[in-house]
Amino acid sequence: MEKLEKQYDLVVHCPVLQKRAREQYGLDINRGPFGIDSRPALIVQKYAESQGKGAVFHQAIMQAYWQQARSIGDKAVLKEIAEQAGLSTEHFDEVLANPAFDAEVTADIDLAHEYGLTAVPALIFADRYLVVGAQPYDALKRVVEKVLEEE
Repeated sequence: MEKLEKQYDLVVHCPVLQKRAREQYGLDINRGPFGIDSRPALIVQKYAESQGKGAVFHQAIMQAYWQQARSIGDKAVLKEIAEQAGLSTEHFDEVLANPAFDAEVTADIDLAHEYGLTAVPALIFADRYLVVGAQPYDALKRVVEKVLEEE
């Protein structure tokens, strides 16, 4: 029941999110399906990082989900996005089953739980400041300026 309530809450507030993204960031949101298994995408992200293409893949996967409404839990979709990001997909099934990449994802999730993070987006600055939720540019800028002042 709790998951359904959270999903309902997201759908109810989606117009607010869409308006904020359009007005503050110039983005049109066309979100992908809710409740998918994103772990395979996280594993491919680790693979992309190991190949020096982490930023390119991250941008591609975010655009696919948040602007193109693609199901990033679908292996064929994920493989296509990886190819578009310039990753070799010759051994894609092996990448998805790679225990080292899986362990890195688990470590990231464990660290997030240690920080008390249970939702996204959540940004941690300088291991001291936590910013939760989609925030306007000015709010993020203030945090960065504060961190820079303290250095």
